[in-house]
Amino acid sequence: MTPGPCGELAIMSNNFGPLLEAIEADDRAAVKRLLKADGRLAVARVAKPKLYQQPILHWLYQNDTPLHLAAAGYRVEIARMLLDAGADPRAADNSRRGAPLHYAADGYPNGPAWDPTRQVAMLACLLEAGAELRAPDRNGATALHRAVRTRCADAVSLLLEAGADPLLPNRSGTTPFHLAVQNSGRGGSGAAEAVAQQRRIIETLLARGVSPEAKNAQGKSVRDSAKSPWICDLLAASSG
Repeated sequence: MTPGPCGELAIMSNNFGPLLEAIEADDRAAVKRLLKADGRLAVARVAKPKLYQQPILHWLYQNDTPLHLAAAGYRVEIARMLLDAGADPRAADNSRRGAPLHYAADGYPNGPAWDPTRQVAMLACLLEAGAELRAPDRNGATALHRAVRTRCADAVSLLLEAGADPLLPNRSGTTPFHLAVQNSGRGGSGAAEAVAQQRRIIETLLARGVSPEAKNAQGKSVRDSAKSPWICDLLAASSG
């Protein structure tokens, strides 16, 4: 038989789609009921990409798992249920290679559903379960790169405390600190809340003693990568 649209487990069960819907709705009772009926749902894989709108606002890609969706929506209690049922905190898809930790590190500071407290709790839950802190996605980005890019200051602090490297380059040679002082290209990154988060991220990195003179793979320092006057002033003050 040909796999159904939700993943290969759809061959055996019609409950994979409802499981994803229950995660999206943060319906913990429904998730618990579905996993009790068939624990294999926790390790099923998505067959076709889908963009989840608010309140999660994140893509699921081919071979993502229910844990990816729970991570993206900061569904901490549901993530624990999935992990107890056998979900793999290191699971990555075949195309983008994003793990649940990457999805949990993403956020929209100017979005109505963003919850930094639950985001931090989600990251901590995945790390406790064995998620790989330094694992790269297809672009070589770690969870720290993605938290910096999406301007999530509390997530950045949590990942740094866990041991994430702010000077680890991605495939293009960009470190998280370089990304912190540049235009990330993420939609909404110029909004007031996102800029406030960006400032906190830079201040956090400086407070941890990360040098603005650190260079990327092209030999360009963090200081030389900064263009915005307020960022240049912030870096200059750290050297004074």
